[in-house]
Amino acid sequence: MGQGDVGSCCAKYILCMFNFVFFILGSLVLGLGLWLRFDKDSILALMKNVNSEHIDRFTEPQLVDQTVYIFIVIGALMFVLGFLGYCGALRESQCLLSLYGVCLIILLVLEIVLFVFAVAYQDVVKDETESFLKTTIKEYKSSGKEKDGVSLMWNQLMAQFQCCGVNSYSDFETSPFWLSNRGSRMVPEACCQLSDKTLITPSDLNCPYSPSDENSYYMRGCQTTLIDYLRANCNTIIGITGGLILVQLLAAFLAFCICKCISSYRSSSRL
Repeated sequence: MGQGDVGSCCAKYILCMFNFVFFILGSLVLGLGLWLRFDKDSILALMKNVNSEHIDRFTEPQLVDQTVYIFIVIGALMFVLGFLGYCGALRESQCLLSLYGVCLIILLVLEIVLFVFAVAYQDVVKDETESFLKTTIKEYKSSGKEKDGVSLMWNQLMAQFQCCGVNSYSDFETSPFWLSNRGSRMVPEACCQLSDKTLITPSDLNCPYSPSDENSYYMRGCQTTLIDYLRANCNTIIGITGGLILVQLLAAFLAFCICKCISSYRSSSRL
């Protein structure tokens, strides 16, 4: 690119700074994921030194095993995109910038297709969500001191959204582990009104054994609650989605603009 091309220089450095941050964040996430994958014991021991009940619940080995690959996939995606965008802009490489732009466009198309599908086929999405929730609730194992991702997901979902089961507390009867280990409890502690949502501590200690509309949410299903929450926050979700799409479009636009300027500059240099 020509040194006097102010617009191209601005686009180049904006893309560099944006992707440098993205690259660093991706490296950290990927590094953490690989560390957990190959040296889980050392990082768990380090985290347990914090000596906090809130952290201990999220550092169980089984739970870490179930989430480590999410870190690796997300970190690898951020790492690759950040590398392509940063190095491509810094080195003024048409090959890297073009690949970066194409990857962003592919991601953008997938996001738009997913969003349109979710809007156009709401009944299908609702049925699939219900099917997923009913499948996972069969694996529910504990309450308050869970050691696996499924139980943690359900306990936090019920605690944060003040609900119980897919449609009601009776859905837990599909979980063999819950049925054989619940004792005299009728509902998990997370279905109760809680004094501590992180540690799943019921306000009424008698609630798990005798739930009612006053001390629990045992008849309020999480599926309906989630749908109501999404509808109530529809504008926020659309705004966030639109913002992400705009950022991706801008990054792809800058990448292709720089490619065009590089091509034009090299063509004029040969004359």
